[in-house]
Amino acid sequence: MSGRGKGGKGKSKAKTRSSRAELQFPVGRVDRLLRKGQYADRIGSGAPVYLAAVLEYLTAEVLELAGNAAKDQKKARIGPRHLQLAIRNDEELNCLLQGVTLPQGGVLPKIHPTLLPKKSISSIDSSTIPNNRRCEITSLPDHDEASPGPRGAGDRKCPTRNPTRPSRPAIVLRV
Repeated sequence: MSGRGKGGKGKSKAKTRSSRAELQFPVGRVDRLLRKGQYADRIGSGAPVYLAAVLEYLTAEVLELAGNAAKDQKKARIGPRHLQLAIRNDEELNCLLQGVTLPQGGVLPKIHPTLLPKKSISSIDSSTIPNNRRCEITSLPDHDEASPGPRGAGDRKCPTRNPTRPSRPAIVLRV
């Protein structure tokens, strides 16, 4: 016997870390950039996989919303304007990318509420309501700014509305 050993398997084809994690984003490149960037002395083996997965998820989310915005405008190609509309109309993405300026993105269309025509309640005809079923018009109580929001007192600095400007109270018709 001449040192050949037992039959054994042949050499299998190399599998990338991206294909093992079933990702489209390059895990090896993310790993290299993390190591070259000197973000930490040591980087675990799972960190680049996780970061590549997060980047892939965020990219897919933005592209889906931007594709919907392009489709709404009957366009086949996503442009900077569609990206801007997608990001700014989504509350979480807007919070994440608050300080980001997209070149050629434009602005969101918004009409200040004071410029809108007033809605009148006189359009309700009181003759159609039976005598025993009169409407009582009340306003909802104002939102107390001191009370903690749904996430608690440690809320992030990304308000959904401007706290300095009071919101318009909703009108409730009670029958």
